[in-house]
Amino acid sequence: MPAAPFTERGPRARVTLFATRVALFAGIAVGGAAQETPRDATAPGAAAAGAGPGRAFYANRFEKIPSVADLTAVGRALFVDPALSASGRVACATCHSPSRAFGPPNALPVQRAGIDGRRPGRRAVPSLMYAEDTPPFTEHFNDDDGDDSVDQGPAGGRTWDGRAASAHAQARLPLFSPFEMANADAGAVVARVARGAEARRIREAFGGHVFDDPAMAFDAVLLALETYQQDPGEFYPYTSKYDAWLRHRATLSPAEVRGLNAFNDPARGNCARCHPSAMRRGAFPQFTDHGYAALGVPRNDRIPANADPAYHDLGLCGPLRTDLAQHSEYCGLFRTPTLRNVATRTVFFHNGVMTRLEDAVRFYAQRDLRAAAWYPRQPGGAIRPFDDLPAPYQRNLDRGAPFDRRAGDGPALNDRDVQDIVAFLGTLTDGFVADAAPEKP
Repeated sequence: MPAAPFTERGPRARVTLFATRVALFAGIAVGGAAQETPRDATAPGAAAAGAGPGRAFYANRFEKIPSVADLTAVGRALFVDPALSASGRVACATCHSPSRAFGPPNALPVQRAGIDGRRPGRRAVPSLMYAEDTPPFTEHFNDDDGDDSVDQGPAGGRTWDGRAASAHAQARLPLFSPFEMANADAGAVVARVARGAEARRIREAFGGHVFDDPAMAFDAVLLALETYQQDPGEFYPYTSKYDAWLRHRATLSPAEVRGLNAFNDPARGNCARCHPSAMRRGAFPQFTDHGYAALGVPRNDRIPANADPAYHDLGLCGPLRTDLAQHSEYCGLFRTPTLRNVATRTVFFHNGVMTRLEDAVRFYAQRDLRAAAWYPRQPGGAIRPFDDLPAPYQRNLDRGAPFDRRAGDGPALNDRDVQDIVAFLGTLTDGFVADAAPEKP
């Protein structure tokens, strides 16, 4: 793929959008008018915090209007503060490690937290990076770049099942999850924060009386976390080698070029179908289409919940998400993650079943041709494919290339293709030091 004409409009436009949105959130430009998504009054802890129907999250009610810099600083401090958890031992950064692209800090398939700090989770920890353009969840996505009459199905939302519509909604979920921070309600969160190390900083940012109203104080916590998670320098810096290549400030190696070609080739990797790699309207690629797919990855016996053979994590249709439980056509579908910084991870897919990037790529090529390499055998010796997806839902499996092979076909990717794609994926890791001056295209 030739390098697209570079324009700084991509990252810089996002920086401007970030500052504008935060200004709106804080009421700076809208005079306290209700903005964006209304509060979910049914969310865990909402009633205890004094939330009521119609209360808008972004309406400014604070005694003092915090600046973007103050919101970011407070959010950064709260992100690493274990006072947000009932156990007093778990911070956001405990599972979303800043040194690992805000993904899992280790090779465990799930992290342990909860009321005692030892309760295992249910899913692998996703990265929090490059989520700034994630739209709210919809069952009917229509792409505005092409034929917008085509309903592409479910898309958007945060977490593996898209049940969080915004960064502050995503920040709220772990605060009350029994597998994570395990707070009883929002009042408990506020009480801990008011006694914690960041209380003075929060009063300085939002006003000295912010803790007088628990609902307002809880909104302050969420707003600070949301603002921090949209800080361009930390959460979407666009400093990978691939970004430098798009800027004509780096050269990809032969293996990386071959990997990019295999990644984009519809007849081989076809990865760009769900992980678009090209610049669009001057913006750098996110390497996700924000859609959902049922890949049929093997069951992970290292997840304690899977010790119960009747338990199945079915993504969009439950059990963690409950509003789509009756939609059997969604069972087994999980959100397509960004591939940026994927080479820094040590667990892959929603259940962390694979611990090597090479294996994750090879699974795509071999799932339907060499099932014995990935799935267990039944007592009689027969292979049991898709062992983590009950038979009634296997009709939801992705059958597009490279999952379109039949008996007698060769794999869509050979061993060198796999190695080359892994090499290319390594170019998506942030922190690359580019040449000072752009090269000629």
